[in-house]
This record gives sequence, structure tokens and C-alpha cells, in this order.
Amino acid sequence: MDWVGIFSSALSDMIGPFAAIYALAAVGLNLHFGYTGLLNFGQVAFMLVGAYGVGVAVVTFSLSLWWGILVAILASVVVALILGIPTLRLRGDYLAIATIAAGEVLRLFFNSTYTEPVTNGAFGLGPTNNEFNALNPIPNGTYQLGPFQYTSSALWVMLVTWSLVALACVLVFLLMRSPWGRVLRSVREDELAARSLGKSVYGYKLQSLVLGGVLGGLAGVMYTMDISTQFPNNFDPKVTFYLWVIMTLGGAGRIIGPVVGAVIFWFLFSFLGAFLGELFPGANTGAARIAIVGLILMLLMVFRPAGILGDPEEMRLEVR
Repeated sequence: MDWVGIFSSALSDMIGPFAAIYALAAVGLNLHFGYTGLLNFGQVAFMLVGAYGVGVAVVTFSLSLWWGILVAILASVVVALILGIPTLRLRGDYLAIATIAAGEVLRLFFNSTYTEPVTNGAFGLGPTNNEFNALNPIPNGTYQLGPFQYTSSALWVMLVTWSLVALACVLVFLLMRSPWGRVLRSVREDELAARSLGKSVYGYKLQSLVLGGVLGGLAGVMYTMDISTQFPNNFDPKVTFYLWVIMTLGGAGRIIGPVVGAVIFWFLFSFLGAFLGELFPGANTGAARIAIVGLILMLLMVFRPAGILGDPEEMRLEVR
């Protein structure tokens, strides 16, 4: 068995473009659940509208990349408002149901023949990253430093996405230490107490949903910068499942929890894929890898429900 190749691939993937993209989306999910207590099981919906927002703007309507990013952000805000306005006054499980449904409805909608003139349906929309690649200051080629090996385009996506992750973490850090963030924490811990102090619980929940959704939309934008042609089925429910594993693994309610979770998750995910591929050559091991990831999540829930960095006492909240 090629252990050197397996570990080299896993180490490269743990800080690669996908790790950065999922870390950015998980920061948004952490803002929803970790800091506000919102059960969002459809973060992939924000990634989808972010990816297709920039894709439709650039490919279908021939707008610049910057206009496409603006469209993606606005689309994320609109989806958050559509989901939040009718559900956030109700119990938390209603939001969970709405977000699960939203992700699937949007995926099927963009996959339908009715949207082909705009989204190209199941045939895929792209390329969307030509203008982004033109801004790449890294000369073409493959770069290797020890076990890490990346192309210049992958390095460019990593540089931009990890920078966005760092900015998002700084933003969340500052917000959580502001009066706004302290209200969010109080909403998570006891809505009735926050409401008795005159705080608009509904308004704070909606603001959190919008902000976390925008971060998810930006993750979708960077996804299109890494994979130039988008298909609706790239954004199926397992993406949200991965994001919950990442957030839970790193620690919900912690600034760098999603970053730590993304790095560990993609190391394990890549290691399992390469290991199972070597162990069963020629076999389709994708389902087995997902099953093992699910088993890891179950064990986390039993033995370390707050994750690596989380506080078990702090994350004991009721679903409202």
C-alpha cells in the first residue's frame, strides 16, 4: 500500500480549495446554530444561489465578475428573507424543515427544463472563472512543498478563499463581542429572557440568518472559481451534512471551530478515499466513505457533542 501517496494526498486536501470553501460556509452555519441556535439544515441552498448567482450573471448575461458577486450576495439575502420571515416566529424545527426543503426545491428548480434558457439546466453552466483566473498573479505550473502539491489555479483559489475565511472569522469575533453579539448569545440560551429585556428576538434571528447566508453564498461563489462549470446536483443535501460534521467536529459556538473542523474533516475524507481505493482497487468506495463519516458524526454526538473546541455546558440549548 502506498502510504506516502495516501498521506501526501490527504495533507494536500486538508488545506486545499475545498477545505477553504467548506470552512467559509461552515462559519456561516456556525453563526446560525453555534451563536443563535437556529437549526439550519439547508446551508447548501445559500451556496447554490451564490454559485448560480455569479454564474448566471457572468455566463448568461455577460456581466463582469464583480457584478456577478453582487448578484450572488443579493440572491443569498433574498433566500434568507424568504426562509426567515415566515418561519422565525415559530419553533426552531419549522426553520429546519423549511431550509431542508429550500435546498432541494432550488436544486430541482435549477435542474429543470424550464430554467434551461437561464441556467442551462442539467447540462451545466460555465465557465464562470475566466475573469478570476485572469487576475491570478501566480505563474502557471505545479508547485510542491514537501507533501503539499497544488497547481497555480488551485493556489489562487486557496489564497483568496482562506483570506475570506480569515476575514469572516475576524468579523464574527468582533460581532460576538459587540452588544449585537451578546444579544445573539442570549437568544440562543433563553429567548424569553431576551424578549423580557425588550429585545426583538425575531429581528436578531433574521439578521443572523441573512449574515450567515451571505457567507454561504460567498462560499458558493468560490466554489465556481475552483470548478468552472456548475451543475445543480453538485449542491445536494450531503453538502449540508458535511458542513454540520465540520462545525460539530471543530466546535459550534467557537470562532475557529469551523476552520479546525474543515481541516480535520478533509484530511480524514481524503485519507479514507485514498485508503479504501488502495484496499479495494476498482471498487466504488464513495458510499463506504460517506458511511464512515456518518459513523464519526454519531460517535462525536455520543462522546464529544460540543466538538474539539466547544464547551458542552454552553451548547446545551433547547430547540425553540
